[in-house]
Amino acid sequence: MFDNKTILITGGTGSFGKQYTKTLLERYRPKKIIIYSRDELKQFEMQQYFDAPCMRYFIGDVRDKDRLQQAMQGIDYVIHAAALKQVPAAEYNPMECIKTNIHGAENVIKAALSNNVDKVIALSTDKAANPVNLYGATKLASDKLFIAGNNIAGGHRTRFSVVRYGNVVGSRGSVVPFFRKLINDGCDALPITHLEMTRFWITLQEGVDFVLKNLERMQGGETFIPKIPSIRITDLANAMAPSLPLKDIGIRPGEKLHEIMLPSDDSYHSVEFHDHYVITPTIRFFSGDIDYTRNHLNEKGHAVPSGFEYNSLNNSNFLTVNQIKNLNEQLGL
Repeated sequence: MFDNKTILITGGTGSFGKQYTKTLLERYRPKKIIIYSRDELKQFEMQQYFDAPCMRYFIGDVRDKDRLQQAMQGIDYVIHAAALKQVPAAEYNPMECIKTNIHGAENVIKAALSNNVDKVIALSTDKAANPVNLYGATKLASDKLFIAGNNIAGGHRTRFSVVRYGNVVGSRGSVVPFFRKLINDGCDALPITHLEMTRFWITLQEGVDFVLKNLERMQGGETFIPKIPSIRITDLANAMAPSLPLKDIGIRPGEKLHEIMLPSDDSYHSVEFHDHYVITPTIRFFSGDIDYTRNHLNEKGHAVPSGFEYNSLNNSNFLTVNQIKNLNEQLGL
């Protein structure tokens, strides 16, 4: 599917963009991979590692609609990964978060439509489900924009879908490298924001593979959610430093005790497949009805029960302390 195709990744110098690029280069023969981001230093550093003839690096911000229009000329697929993602930073800098996550999403949609891009997948977050913080609220707004993009496509072939998943193990700014630094610095206790906290857990490669697969599955309008395990934050701490005591420091501004990926309010229009869920659009597209119980890979799904909620506490799959420890070792964390 990706051989001889041109792919643009917004926010491409981040953890996801690097792994996505690595996977595309290893498995396929793309015509071009365009890394679109605003940080010239990160692009320079990425160029030292990814210097294949198909690689292109564009300096640009998703807030700049003219630059996006230019960058998307001749593009087949867009992966929209650019966002301001730190919950506390968003709370203290709300307008900056809105400009990037909402206005930036609108610019990506308009640029994709005007350039007749084939498919666009926007990366979302579990924090967009029943959001309690500004970051989650902006990503929910972004998700709604991308879904509605299918309705304003008109005669364009462009189709938009969303991928939503939980915390990526070891990503920049996440809890694992934070704990590791504290441990290496000789801390006498690990800070826990709440002793009952749970989180969804997914590796970076699993996230990349899920996005790749959904580019093949998508019909347009879906929000794809993977079935992934949960962890207890106390189990993570015990896996990384079993001899250290835990210090309850209280939940941070805008933080949830448990994460939700499929709210019960969305259960009446959600479909379960063997390894993922799909939240179908609440609006009807002018292009006609779509059967979301069967995707383009001919996988068959069924409606979830009314009132069903997929959250990190009621998840049937929890990693044990040993499983967390083994996973961290495999990932070199």
